[in-house]
Amino acid sequence: MTPTVPARNTGLGSWPARRAAMSPGSNALVFRGDAVTYAQLFDRVTRLAARLRSGGVQRGDRVAYLGPNHPAFVETMFATHLLGAIFVPLNFRLAAPEVDYMLRHSGTVALVHAPTSAFSVRPGTVVEVGDAYEEWLAAAGEPEPLDVAVGMDDPAFILYTSGTTGRPKGAVLTHANVFWNCSNLLVGVDVASDEMTLIGAPLFHVAALNQCLLPTFLKGGCSVLMPSWDVDEALELIPRYGITWMFGVAAMFAGLAQSPRWPGADLSSLRSVMSGGAAVPESLILAYQERGLTFCQGYGMTETAPGATFLEARESRTHVGSAGLPVFFAGVRCVRPDLTDAPAGETGEVLVRGPNVTPGYWNDAEATRDAFTADGWFRSGDLARVDAAGHLYVVDRLKDMYISGGENVYPAEVESVIFEHPAVAEAAVVGVSDPVWGEVGRAFVVPMPGAALDGDELRGFLVPRLAKYKIPVHVDVVPALPRTGSGKVRKDELRRLPGEHEAGHGRGEGGT
Repeated sequence: MTPTVPARNTGLGSWPARRAAMSPGSNALVFRGDAVTYAQLFDRVTRLAARLRSGGVQRGDRVAYLGPNHPAFVETMFATHLLGAIFVPLNFRLAAPEVDYMLRHSGTVALVHAPTSAFSVRPGTVVEVGDAYEEWLAAAGEPEPLDVAVGMDDPAFILYTSGTTGRPKGAVLTHANVFWNCSNLLVGVDVASDEMTLIGAPLFHVAALNQCLLPTFLKGGCSVLMPSWDVDEALELIPRYGITWMFGVAAMFAGLAQSPRWPGADLSSLRSVMSGGAAVPESLILAYQERGLTFCQGYGMTETAPGATFLEARESRTHVGSAGLPVFFAGVRCVRPDLTDAPAGETGEVLVRGPNVTPGYWNDAEATRDAFTADGWFRSGDLARVDAAGHLYVVDRLKDMYISGGENVYPAEVESVIFEHPAVAEAAVVGVSDPVWGEVGRAFVVPMPGAALDGDELRGFLVPRLAKYKIPVHVDVVPALPRTGSGKVRKDELRRLPGEHEAGHGRGEGGT
């Protein structure tokens, strides 16, 4: 099929035609050893759009995808945008009632899903990925080129937040939000046309989608899709395809560094790795730098599409632990509770403003109103400090901070120090009630394979490294930490777990 660039579609839906015209024979995707060229992807996207339109999908309708990473995700996304509809990527790890809520809330009219997906709400069009999906595409024949009017300010995505507290909100991202985010990313990262990008994080998460897949697509590189993250598979794919760039959350990079295959792994093709989603312990960053790898990290959130700050490669060694400077086309501030700017070194809430910032939440005027200051800055709910040179250091979530004996404690700081213990693979700290101090810390730690970990010994390890009021009074050794689909620790679940603190124990050896 000869690519015809839509004249009236200035959004993401025109990208497959534009890229197919420029590099038709180059690989766009690789999945389980099978490659899809840009020309083939354009053909499949056009066929899928025709089938969705024949099923009643119109401009402004919502089309959802539910399932692990797969080429069908990419096809459904671009086909949706070709029709001027809104794409709703769903977390396939959720239970059916959670997915049903999102389908109802978004008003989804068509759903493409993996065979094992859990849901009970059935929109007007439902297609299962596999033979039925392929037959459905083939039935489209040779569809006529589509040219639906789509503007840059039209909604492109509804991305549901992790929902760590209460019902998830549907953050709306426009085509312009995504374009400016990609522009910011390409300013900060030297993405090349020969890029081989490994995508092991879930594509329903904004970082894998907008920080990896779409910038790689813009440059004409190739994205190697993993259905789900697997350390051994990643270590095999990197040399097999000459992976040059990859994104991951801290837990993914920690898993690689803790693998027994890590010391001898062939990582020679990697130009850089990039992390986000949560604070990354400095010890983990150093583990990658010791392998000669450039470890970049940034800060952002779903509502900022997601990049708000970024630490470029040239600064990754001199500013270890920093989330970098504001991205090129955005403003970032740290403010006090009265919304005045916090001076350098003082912790404040992060505010963001720019063309990458969401216009608001789907069908939620109250949440939209509460998310912005009167002069249009988005309130992140995250705490950070800025140094004299303007580099951002994320401290913690505002809601995760707790106060012990009148002192603010930021769990992310405590977790970073706990992570330095050689027997600790993962750590999470929450504040729990205490009759004397108001709140004290409770740490949940996952031991390294084969390692023994004792709470008293761990607290002793922390004594010379942290102020006494920051040292967790309670330590739970657990096999794993509960996580959201995007890899963030579900601290709401940890706070609900019963423990010895409920018996009224004081701060004890770890106290002031």
